[in-house]
Amino acid sequence: MSHPSYLIAAISNSGQAPETSYRQLQNAAACPAAPYGEMFKLEVPSLMVGTLDSLMNLSDDLGKTDSLIESIVRKVEKSSIELGGKKATALTVGGVPSTRYIQQFAWDYAKFPNRRPLKELVSLISGGVAAIDEELKQLSNSYGEKQVALQDAKRRKGGNLLSADLNDVLNEQIVRGLNIQDTEYLKTVFVGVGKGQSETFEKDIYGMGSELVGYGGPDWSSNPHGLGKGQSFGNQVDRHGKKGSPVVPGSMTKVLEDKESVLYTVTILRSMYEAGYYEGEEFVQGTKIDLLEAFAKVLKEKRYVVRENFTYDPSQQGKSAMALEQLQVEVDNMRSGLTRWCKTHYGEAFVAWMHIKVIRVFVESVLRYGLPVDFTAVLYKVTSGKELQLVGALDKTFGEKKGKEDDMEDEEEYHDFVLIKFDP
Repeated sequence: MSHPSYLIAAISNSGQAPETSYRQLQNAAACPAAPYGEMFKLEVPSLMVGTLDSLMNLSDDLGKTDSLIESIVRKVEKSSIELGGKKATALTVGGVPSTRYIQQFAWDYAKFPNRRPLKELVSLISGGVAAIDEELKQLSNSYGEKQVALQDAKRRKGGNLLSADLNDVLNEQIVRGLNIQDTEYLKTVFVGVGKGQSETFEKDIYGMGSELVGYGGPDWSSNPHGLGKGQSFGNQVDRHGKKGSPVVPGSMTKVLEDKESVLYTVTILRSMYEAGYYEGEEFVQGTKIDLLEAFAKVLKEKRYVVRENFTYDPSQQGKSAMALEQLQVEVDNMRSGLTRWCKTHYGEAFVAWMHIKVIRVFVESVLRYGLPVDFTAVLYKVTSGKELQLVGALDKTFGEKKGKEDDMEDEEEYHDFVLIKFDP
């Protein structure tokens, strides 16, 4: 979305009528002899001057404020384009194209009272735009999160056994054929495995997590005389002297397979108890160690997908499709709402940006030409590719060194008149 480039120029009237200054500005760069752009009058209201120090400080801050507001205008514009795609419509300012608003600019005295101190006026304008920026961040984050949820739902619905909703994949007949355990001591977990990994999985499953469970205890087979004696129990026993996998032998079952993946169930020890012990006269209660989480971590390291917290529920069949439809509706509604928001707030941010430009013209003109306030400002709509010629023509007419044409590579380049660039 391209926009024309503008230059705002202001010269001192030096006691002459403003109309004379206006004709000079026109003859310098916007006439048949110097066709470098189209010129428009720019209304600069009578603002409160304050002290010289306050104006100088404000001048430094205004450049930063100008850049900040421009970045927010660009953000809103970019968001609108991304939301609309090829169907994106041109954004407007107060119902008119931004170019027309600029060229027909009139100060909004109701919204931005010109008799307020300049610093307060700038804070009022920048505060309103900062609020727009913050609201855009919140709305964009919410929309982004909803889009992620939608993509995740689509992935589950159209995915393989590694990601699909198992309630939509399984049925009661399949589940009845499985030996599913969910007790205090045993838990059956569903594991998704890539087709190329299935052979390795079936070979290694009973040895996975071999460091997780302590199977040590009293060795009664080699020392039957110790049977029942106190020192053979509790913390006197090296529970981890013998370790092994939590997988119950023979519990692996192949449930389903498709072109890309295989779904298995395995039953594991749910937890392990570490015996309590005495500290002096006080007994310290034993603890139960969760093996389910540790075993799931081992499988994930092998790139197997543990379908955690899954419990088959036939009433949930088809609900993922309904949830997907609902998410799509919510995303569409949020997109429409955010698009409308961008259209409205783009205009507000742009109005603020234009008013900051005008304040900059006022401040720079007072600092350059002094009091009483007596200058004429105009807006040039630059003819494509003629910016250097336009600035050179202004330098030639109003510069102290006549005939010198400076380029605009350095934005901080000095001119003998106020010149501010505006690329909406």
